[in-house]
Amino acid sequence: MLSFTTAVLVAAAVFYTGWDLLGARGLRPEHRIDSKTLFDLVKLSFGVVAGAGALVALVVAYRRQRVDEDGALREATRLHTERFTTAVSQLGDESAAVRLGGVHALAGLADDAPTRDLRQTCIDVLCAYLRLPYTADTDLPDDDAEARLGYLANREVRHTIIRVIADRLRLPRQHPRSWQGHDFDFTEVVFDGGDMSAATFSGGIVDFSSATFAGGKFNFTWARFSGAAVYFNGAKFSGGEVYFNGAKFSDGEIQFNKAEFSGGRVLFTDAKFLGGEVDLINAAFPHGVVDFTMATFEGSSTVNFISGTFSGGNVAFRFAKFLGGKVDFGLATFSGSEVTFEGARFSGSDVHFDNATFSGGEVDFSNATGSAPSGLVLAGVSPMPTGLLLPSTWSN
Repeated sequence: MLSFTTAVLVAAAVFYTGWDLLGARGLRPEHRIDSKTLFDLVKLSFGVVAGAGALVALVVAYRRQRVDEDGALREATRLHTERFTTAVSQLGDESAAVRLGGVHALAGLADDAPTRDLRQTCIDVLCAYLRLPYTADTDLPDDDAEARLGYLANREVRHTIIRVIADRLRLPRQHPRSWQGHDFDFTEVVFDGGDMSAATFSGGIVDFSSATFAGGKFNFTWARFSGAAVYFNGAKFSGGEVYFNGAKFSDGEIQFNKAEFSGGRVLFTDAKFLGGEVDLINAAFPHGVVDFTMATFEGSSTVNFISGTFSGGNVAFRFAKFLGGKVDFGLATFSGSEVTFEGARFSGSDVHFDNATFSGGEVDFSNATGSAPSGLVLAGVSPMPTGLLLPSTWSN
């Protein structure tokens, strides 16, 4: 009744205003109006009321929709929290089989999470499990069968976590279950294998800082790095192998600053550096291998070995293509290692050894093709390396 009365009053006001305008503005010379004009005026009045009513109804419907959506989100969050609590309890169970169920439950929860923050929380819990204390195979007692069984069961759970993360990172970013762009905290994790081949890191932070690669193979083959920050700062490669073969770096950065290669290998065979930066600043190479064989460097890509210590390891750029970019060994110390550019092709790239110190070892450019690197900087090298091998068309 109230709405009807309000509508009648609004219509009357519109009608009176129109009537007044018809008289006051002299729209017609006489002050009398005919029945047709009167009827049109009435229609206009009620048309205005109908439009206003429709607008009010639209606003009310929008607000109701927002309330319904908020309620649905609260209900979805409540259900997510209940499932989350159950999954975390499974992940902490003594039985490896139950823990495996918890891993898949958490991964499913992350896939279906109603908000990005809730998905990140599930990812954080999975990464936290990997950060728990863990004894690698190489540190197990030889005669402790029970310890070995426990290790094998725990390793299966850990490798499953790595696998479910990699599966989501292989999905296109627009896929509703893709985890691209999220953060992954693997700091101080002990790795004895894992597979993230063909994963795409297009945003977020992937942090392997102070991780230990004590054995096995960790695979980034054919991975794509296009905006993510990947950190291996302070990581120890004491026996494992990390593969970046065929990986593509088109943006972002990957850091191995202060990493130690004391027996492991990091392989960038046939990798493509189309931009971005790879830093091995202050890294130590007492025995390990970093291999860029057949890698391609283009554009503004940069590989930094600044202040690195080479006391027995090997860094190889065999048959690599330097079509741009820069490799910098400035301030590095060489005392027995080999750095080889054998068979590499140069065209417009910079290779810097400025202020490096040599007390042994070898830097080999033999069979390299193309023009000498425009930035083959040896100024300040002390002393000049006796193992510097250059093609006859170059000069030092």
